Amino acid sequence: MREGLFLSKAFAQSMQPNKIVPFFYRASGTFNPEDITITTLVTSNRFKVFAQLVERYQGPISVTVHIKSDSSHTTALLNELHKLYASSPSMATFVDVHLVLDPFDRQLNTWRNIARFFARTDFVMMLDVDFVVCTDFRAAVRASKAVMARLSEGYTALVVPAFEYLKQADGADQKKFPRDKNSLLSLVKAKKIDMFHRSWAPGHNSTDYARFYSSQPGEVYKVTQYHSAYEPYVIFKKTGPPWCDERFIGYGGNKAACLFEMYLSGMSFYVLSDHFLVHQSHLYEEAARRQERKSNRKIYQDFKEEACLRCVFFLSFSLSILSVYAIQHHTYYVTDI
Repeated sequence: MREGLFLSKAFAQSMQPNKIVPFFYRASGTFNPEDITITTLVTSNRFKVFAQLVERYQGPISVTVHIKSDSSHTTALLNELHKLYASSPSMATFVDVHLVLDPFDRQLNTWRNIARFFARTDFVMMLDVDFVVCTDFRAAVRASKAVMARLSEGYTALVVPAFEYLKQADGADQKKFPRDKNSLLSLVKAKKIDMFHRSWAPGHNSTDYARFYSSQPGEVYKVTQYHSAYEPYVIFKKTGPPWCDERFIGYGGNKAACLFEMYLSGMSFYVLSDHFLVHQSHLYEEAARRQERKSNRKIYQDFKEEACLRCVFFLSFSLSILSVYAIQHHTYYVTDI
């Protein structure tokens, strides 16, 4: 099968035409299958922040880079990407770059799926590029047999809680960010840092920040109050969980849809209480965000109904199969008597 045909089928929900170039740059490093690959997406205005993420993480990263195909600056942007990739040994060692050329802005879920699809480890983390990895959750997760066993089963997503500075200027320089939980708690107490997007509580409230603050070292606790708008940054098994719905274009609901379908599929969310991320401040495209959120609000409502119906159908089908099996093998349950 030709690669173009295969990729057009793999990402059939995305807007067309587009050109996907897997492994435009391929990392030279050899990755342990049980490692955790950060999957993310980058546009040219985030190249500097991405370089900082690579230097901080020092582990496998699968990134989708979008370049508008109708731009007169395509050659210049590709040259800028090459300069970025050649800028440090870490970039060449750890980073796989997958290129997307199309005329559309912010096909975020398609880009997430591409980065995950081509990740070369069994476990991935879905992360936005402007978050700083403040603690070594990667080493902690891999060192815990119990946590790795949960991940391997494919029904667990590990949440790394997200924070942001209350004053945008304070969050501009990641060199000043806290690097351990005690330092973070001091900033929370001083009212300099709070949960990410506290003005939109459903987005991260399910993490239960009060419990995070009071949890014991090494504690991993279960999310018990799930909300359909919940959109944490999570580590999970690459194969098995549902993929992000590619109908979502632009801001609003796109990442929440990914997590909601994972939740419906039977995945549970567990919070790593020793670890956290901090958002690096930047200006938002407010006009675009307002318009795209309005559009995605309707798409998300339809998506939730469809996802629930699929879940009900699958459950009904599974129960029918079990009933047939029980009759054929003369197996009965207490509830049947």
